[in-house]
Amino acid sequence: MAAKESETSIAERELVVSALIEGPRRLVYQAYTEVRHLAEWWGPDGFSTSTTAFEYRVGGVWEFVMHGPDGVDYPNFIEYLEIVPGERIRLLHGERRGDPDAFEQTITFVEREGGTEVTMRALFRTKARRDEVVERYGAIEGGKQTLGRLRAYVPTMKGEVSR
Repeated sequence: MAAKESETSIAERELVVSALIEGPRRLVYQAYTEVRHLAEWWGPDGFSTSTTAFEYRVGGVWEFVMHGPDGVDYPNFIEYLEIVPGERIRLLHGERRGDPDAFEQTITFVEREGGTEVTMRALFRTKARRDEVVERYGAIEGGKQTLGRLRAYVPTMKGEVSR
């Protein structure tokens, strides 16, 4: 029973969004690993991103501000916890270093017919925090829009990586 309760607990704290992105896995992965690319597509529709620090490596950080279409700025802090090139990125995402409300996110890249399946899986400390992020910030729709922007951006990168 404990395993089932644990799985239920995780499911209640988890948010999962995925999309098929037309393009080879190496190219889609690259869009996540270079700040010049992230600046072009990261965030929901109408948002832009300003980066203040970026070091893509285990233990490295990405500090940035997301500028909302309503003029509100949202500080963000990501620390990279695990990197499996071309396959998986695991990170801690909050508003700032040491944020008690930070969540762990795993992004996977799987080759599929027609492209690369990208899955963003966020795990929050509590169900209440997950629900707040969904309700207050529209995290599910925001995740879908973010992957939609990635879907639109990847074709512009075609010359970046040889197949």
